[in-house]
Amino acid sequence: MTVDIGIIGGSGLYDMKELTDREERQISTPFGDPSGPYVVGTLRGRRVAFLARHGAGHRILPSELNFRANIYGFKALGVERILSASAVGSLKQEYEPLHILVPDQFFDRTRGRISTFFGRGLVAHIAFAHPVCPDLSAVAADSAQAVGATVHRGGTYVNMEGPQFSTLAESTLYRAWGMDVIGMTNLQEAKLAREAEICYATLALVTDYDSWHPDHDSVTVDLIVANLMQNAATAQKTIAEAVGRVGSVRACACKDALATAIITRPEHVPEQTKKELAIIIGKYIK
Repeated sequence: MTVDIGIIGGSGLYDMKELTDREERQISTPFGDPSGPYVVGTLRGRRVAFLARHGAGHRILPSELNFRANIYGFKALGVERILSASAVGSLKQEYEPLHILVPDQFFDRTRGRISTFFGRGLVAHIAFAHPVCPDLSAVAADSAQAVGATVHRGGTYVNMEGPQFSTLAESTLYRAWGMDVIGMTNLQEAKLAREAEICYATLALVTDYDSWHPDHDSVTVDLIVANLMQNAATAQKTIAEAVGRVGSVRACACKDALATAIITRPEHVPEQTKKELAIIIGKYIK
């Protein structure tokens, strides 16, 4: 059975009784090693692959994540859709801890992260005005609602560098800009998934109010972990529900994202680059 759905988040996500026929797959990529082995199994009749974003025991900083290897590994497994789950801070009063927001926009505050497969003699510019898959995001939001979560549809995820949490000045500025939630990992995943023509949607699991809120001006790991434990159970139920709801045929534009994005003429692309990116560009450049 083809692995067509990827899930990326904490290692607790695949600790669910419904996931059967489990096996670990080690994937090597031209960009180095992913965060860890992919746990492949059967969930709601679909073959899925889980990846612990920060590795076993949560040992990889957001800035240290090998985003290219992680997404390339999913592509190598045949994945066409990625559901992401990650902890975020809320920048609005109405997005309370334990709520879920399914963002439709990102704002980049990272510095120097590699977030493209291209270069090395091959230039491509994907359209990224709408950075998540609308179809998969709708399934994610509907699924969260179906399992009883409080869900907010749409909004902007600020991707900060970290690993430190926001200063009060930063948090206040993001609120003034109208941003909705803040996290450290999802933007690079979304960019690379789009380049790989994989649908991407994320469940932003609210753990705290960042530092702007008078009751949360000193965000602590203890506070976040306590809420994460509750969020993990909701995320498990939501992902299982979403896997059962995802259709077998993609009708979105994500599947053809590279069709008009590659600028370099095929005869000028180095053979090594063609070889490394064959699973991504193979239907456009031989």
